Amino acid sequence: MSDAVKYRCIEVLETIGCDAFEVGLLPVLRHLCVSAQVTDPKSWSRAFDIAVEHHGEAIGLPAAHGLHKVVLALFACREEGLDLKDPLCPDAKRDITDDEVQLLSMIHHMRRDNTAAARSAVAFVTRGRMDPELIRNGLAFANRFPAGLGRHARVVGRPKLAVVA
Repeated sequence: MSDAVKYRCIEVLETIGCDAFEVGLLPVLRHLCVSAQVTDPKSWSRAFDIAVEHHGEAIGLPAAHGLHKVVLALFACREEGLDLKDPLCPDAKRDITDDEVQLLSMIHHMRRDNTAAARSAVAFVTRGRMDPELIRNGLAFANRFPAGLGRHARVVGRPKLAVVA
């Protein structure tokens, strides 16, 4: 992370069309990437805790687990790592790097089955390499958490009791 790098405002995720679920993945993603780059055992734990805080246990834990697989696949094919904002820095919460934007864009487009845009985002984050493991893990995440009427969008009402005679 260089001070000379210009960072974008986090509102760029809105221009891409990211929903609240995807925006909520950013701090989880940052902690998972830190744990992959510097092998900080507390960082992946923080990532899972944040995911549970944002989405509850039923969605947060599998989302963090799926995202962790995506991050590990990405780091396996891109050895120099990603340009990231420090997840523990309060000033960094309003900024986002191009690598973070493109990784969330990849997930965004995969969740909506937009192949061309997802392919472009994969090419950006991998520096031109279409890594099958990254694509497989990204698509598995997208299948588990599809956009629109997925499990996280379902509204659960109160159970209704009826007398049956």
